[in-house]
Amino acid sequence: MSMLTPPGMGGKYRVTGTAYPRMSRKRSRPRIVLAVLGSVLALALVGYGALQLIDVFRGDGPKRNTAAGAKDCPTKAPDSAAKGAPAAAKGAPAAATASAAAKPAVVLPAPGTITVNVYNATARAGLAKAVGDELAKRGFVVGKVGNAPPDFDKKVPGTGILLGSPATDKAAYAVLGTQLPGTTQQTDTRETADIDLILGDAFKELSTKEDADKALALLANPAPAPAGKC
Repeated sequence: MSMLTPPGMGGKYRVTGTAYPRMSRKRSRPRIVLAVLGSVLALALVGYGALQLIDVFRGDGPKRNTAAGAKDCPTKAPDSAAKGAPAAAKGAPAAATASAAAKPAVVLPAPGTITVNVYNATARAGLAKAVGDELAKRGFVVGKVGNAPPDFDKKVPGTGILLGSPATDKAAYAVLGTQLPGTTQQTDTRETADIDLILGDAFKELSTKEDADKALALLANPAPAPAGKC
């Protein structure tokens, strides 16, 4: 009886020969690790794909966001181009701003070069003379003063009308308009450079000297238009 045979287990249970039952081989640990990593990677890919599909159906994809941003703001130059640009190019906006600030003021005709004829189209007596005297104090050359012609007498509902030649300098209208805002401009067949100021029913009084000077300064130095923002 073999030493491998338990006591009392002889006969057909006797183990003979040199062959023994083989035990199953242990699983290799690297293979298990690789199998686990593969499963995790597969789950991650599935999850990422699901997120992409959700973004597409919601319309939040990167292409759509990029297109929307392109409409709102100008395209930004590549970093490489920005790095290679000379220093002068980088200072271009500042130089442009300085150039705009350094522009000379608009040249306007002086009040002493503008001849104004003052006519009263209202029922208020002495209005034309009072306005003419005040304009003369402010430096304008006052010509004729009196009642308005029949074509305008009692027929001007607004503040007044500035009437001149088609060749009259538009800047002269603007300078005279700073003294009484709200006037309208018309032309007739005259060939002279004088301007008729026809006072209408809505006229109350001339602008104060301070307000007129501010309007004249703004006319000579108009404020720049504000730059757009993204």
